[in-house]
Amino acid sequence: MRDLQRRMERFFYRNRDAGVRNLMLFIVIGMILVYAVNSIDPKQVLYRMLCFDRASILHGQVWRLFTYVFLSAYNPFVLLLVSLLYYRIGSIIESRCGVLKFNLYYLTGIVVIDILAMITGWSPGIDTFHYSLLLVYATLCPEDQMLLFFIIPIRMKYLAIVYLALIALSLLRGDIFPLCAIVNYLIFFGGDMKHLFPSLGVYHRASPRTKPQRSSPHAGPSPDWASRYRSKDGKRPYRHKCTVCGRTDTEHPELEFRYCSRCNGYYCYCIEHINNHTHIQ
Repeated sequence: MRDLQRRMERFFYRNRDAGVRNLMLFIVIGMILVYAVNSIDPKQVLYRMLCFDRASILHGQVWRLFTYVFLSAYNPFVLLLVSLLYYRIGSIIESRCGVLKFNLYYLTGIVVIDILAMITGWSPGIDTFHYSLLLVYATLCPEDQMLLFFIIPIRMKYLAIVYLALIALSLLRGDIFPLCAIVNYLIFFGGDMKHLFPSLGVYHRASPRTKPQRSSPHAGPSPDWASRYRSKDGKRPYRHKCTVCGRTDTEHPELEFRYCSRCNGYYCYCIEHINNHTHIQ
C-alpha cells in the first residue's frame, strides 16, 4: 500500500501542472450564475435541467451526473461567503498538492457520490463534499489559522476535528453521503493524516512474542541519540534540513522531507515547501 502511495505521489508530482487550473474558481462562478438565473426564473427551468435525477440519467441525460454541483440552497449573502471560502481553500490546496491531484480529487469525489446516488436513488448534495476541502486543507496546513465567524481565530487542525464530529453525527442520523467525502479523502490524503494527527504514527503495539529487553551496560547506542545530543555550539545533528524554512528532521520529527528533482543540485525541502518554492538553477 505504501509503495502504491509513493508511486501515486511521484505521478502527481511529475504531472502537477496538468489539468484545469483554478478549478474552484469555475465551480463558484457556475454556482453564482445558476443561482442568479434561478432567482429570476419562477418556473425553475434551469434547476430542473441541472439537478440530479436518476430516471433522467438512465434515459441519457448524463450531464446531470456533474451539473448538480452548481446548485445551491443558500441565500445570496451566505452563497457569496461560502463561494469565497471554497475558492480560497481550493486555491491553497491546488498550490500545495498540484493541479492534477486536486482535479482528480474533485472528480473522484463526484463519481463516488454519483455511484451511491444511483444505487440508492437518493438525491445527493454537494455541500458535504465541499466541506471536506476543510479537512484536506487542515491535513496539508494543520497550523494555519482561520477566523471563525470572522472573529474567532482557530487552527485548521481543530476545525478538522469539528468537521469529523459533524460527519459522525450525520452518519448516526442515517445520512451516508458524508461517507463518500471521507472515502475520497482517504484515497488521496490518507497517507498524510500523520500531519493532522501526529500521535497516530508514534505508538506501535508490541508483538506478543516480543519480550521486553533489559538495559545492559554493554548495550549499543540509543537509536534516538540525535534527539538528545548537542554539539558545542548548541546545535543538534540532523539528516534533512529544509532549504526554505530551515527546519530539520531532528527538531521536527513529524515533518516529511523530500528532494526536488527540478532544482540544480541536491536541495531538500519539507513537505510544506516541496511544492511551494522557487527552483534553484
